Amino acid sequence: MRFVIVGAGRVGMRTARVLRDEGHEVTLVDPDYTKVERLSEEGFDVVQGDGSQEAVLEGLDLSTVDGLAALSGDLTVNVIACMIAKSHGCRTVLRADDDYREYVLRKYASDVDEVIYPERLGAIVAKNALLGGSIRAIADIAHNIQLVELTVTEDAPMRGYTLSEVELPANARMLAFCKDGGSYTLPDSDHSLEAGDRVVVIADYNDLSDVRRIIVGASNPTAAVAGGA
Repeated sequence: MRFVIVGAGRVGMRTARVLRDEGHEVTLVDPDYTKVERLSEEGFDVVQGDGSQEAVLEGLDLSTVDGLAALSGDLTVNVIACMIAKSHGCRTVLRADDDYREYVLRKYASDVDEVIYPERLGAIVAKNALLGGSIRAIADIAHNIQLVELTVTEDAPMRGYTLSEVELPANARMLAFCKDGGSYTLPDSDHSLEAGDRVVVIADYNDLSDVRRIIVGASNPTAAVAGGA
């Protein structure tokens, strides 16, 4: 999949690295020449420019872009970038700069697919918001440990099995379970996994792909982690 990230600050760079490491095509946009030069040396596709300028974004052929994440520290730039990207059919993720604005944007910015306040959780959520789908980051517990929510799909290898039969990687634990339409409870070994059920898992980042494959299914088009940053 191809993504554009507006803003090469801490959140933007971390999100770009995670996406690139998972095999996605990523283009960064930032007005800072020094950042652009450094990222280019690191092998990133990066464009120097103002992400709120129509000409800059349209020069990236947005019709071929799956999603745009406006992750700069300037809310105005982020809003405009998302408006332009949405007009080209891109999935859009907008970074808010405080809790109240996150609330207002979530409530009224109906053309934006996801609004995030990454300072609350961790940069991984920006990537998850871009990908959407059946796995959502809840929090970064540590640099390499994440709490994620996964939704069981029809493609899940363990669909129909009981929780006692689900074998997660050694560095992953199931913390909570929710039947489709129900409320979270502690995992009960007799519960079965069915499409639409949700589980909360804590796992080492390196094991998340295996956890996703087991709970969500490898054929899910958003084969990655996705919700805060």
